[in-house]
Amino acid sequence: MKNKKLIMVDDDEIFIYLTKKAIDSVNIVDLIKVFGNGLDAIDFLKAHAQKPEELPEIIFLDLSMPIMDGWQFLEEYILLQPTLGRKIIIYIVSSSISPEDIIRARKITAVTDYIIKPITKEKLIEVTSLL
Repeated sequence: MKNKKLIMVDDDEIFIYLTKKAIDSVNIVDLIKVFGNGLDAIDFLKAHAQKPEELPEIIFLDLSMPIMDGWQFLEEYILLQPTLGRKIIIYIVSSSISPEDIIRARKITAVTDYIIKPITKEKLIEVTSLL
């Protein structure tokens, strides 16, 4: 099995804790990094752009965060994407059930899917099986 890395960009500590527990229980990811805002995550990606072994295969991105929200992260990510040494799958994982948010997210080619919180073990297995 290859080494799978996941980044969670979210400031909800309860969601992070529960999702980490679910991921650990199904043993599908080897390394999880957490960033409480989009800016810290973008800075990490920029710093490791030419080190594909350091980059994640998957990003779980919340929309509502301080400093840089999920939409702002996506704007920066789209500019950064051509310089990254690896393809990264991005899932928006949000508590927003707004049809406008879901439609907006689905129009962004860098976003693979929109998942409404909480994320289930079955969904975790499904999204990581694409790797």
